[in-house]
Amino acid sequence: MELRHLRYFVAVAEERNFTRAAERLHIAQPPLSRQIQQLEESLGVLLFERGSRPLNLSDTGRFFYSHAVQLLAQTAELESMTRRVGKIERSLSVGFVGSTLYGMLPKIIRRFRDENSAVELSLHELSTMDQIKALKEGRIDVGFGRIRHEDPSVRRVVLREERMIVALPLGHPLTVSKAELSLHDLLGETLIIFPKAPRPSFADQVLAAFHDRSLKPHRLYETRELQIALGLVAAGEGVAIVPSSVYGLKRDDVSYMNLDDPNLVSPIIMSMRMLDESEDINAMLKLIYALYVEEQMEFLPPGKR
Repeated sequence: MELRHLRYFVAVAEERNFTRAAERLHIAQPPLSRQIQQLEESLGVLLFERGSRPLNLSDTGRFFYSHAVQLLAQTAELESMTRRVGKIERSLSVGFVGSTLYGMLPKIIRRFRDENSAVELSLHELSTMDQIKALKEGRIDVGFGRIRHEDPSVRRVVLREERMIVALPLGHPLTVSKAELSLHDLLGETLIIFPKAPRPSFADQVLAAFHDRSLKPHRLYETRELQIALGLVAAGEGVAIVPSSVYGLKRDDVSYMNLDDPNLVSPIIMSMRMLDESEDINAMLKLIYALYVEEQMEFLPPGKR
């Protein structure tokens, strides 16, 4: 059994279809089918339930899949860390969700580049779930996202819990009638959520907040990303719940209001491969903690700094 057998098997298991798996792997379908058959023969077991549509894993296949995914992730991790140890390359690939750009991430990137000029830093906009996949495949080294997702191959550090706030059109009646809002106040409004895809995403955190309180918005309007959502709010198409870091966007056609529930938060999570203890990863994590301390100090009275 070779690593390519594991990659082929994982692709078929996740796509649940030989044709789509072959397209994902950029190979023809007949060779892929033969490789899976050879894998089953070498193991002496059936990994898939033949005749099922879509293709389902057998009980043995599910066991094999869980371990194959971990082994492939560890292989990618080993390759990445070995390159760093051998100083073959000093590079760091960073994945991020778009909404983190309105918080500390730009400052983190600038400071890291200033303090680690020998490291080639590259940025990639990816959803949280795509970041997890990219980490396991070795395409990125660190990710900044918002979705809590358990994976044995990924280490997560919750950097902060960011309060959710409401974006409303300028002059909206709610902006003059109350000092802060509740989710119940928004039930009669069109709720603009983002991103539309892929899911799960920040949109699902917002919807879960309503669901957990037995509330249901009057109407939903799904859009692709935060900036479009704010543009629609400005146009009077509805209201949106956004991370509080969006305060930093100086728009004169949108009003922001606080929510009265401190439990309405969205985390900012830094994700890394479980075994990756490289110098560059640790340097970034140390830098982030230092920046958060600096930020907290800015809000203290002069005599308490």
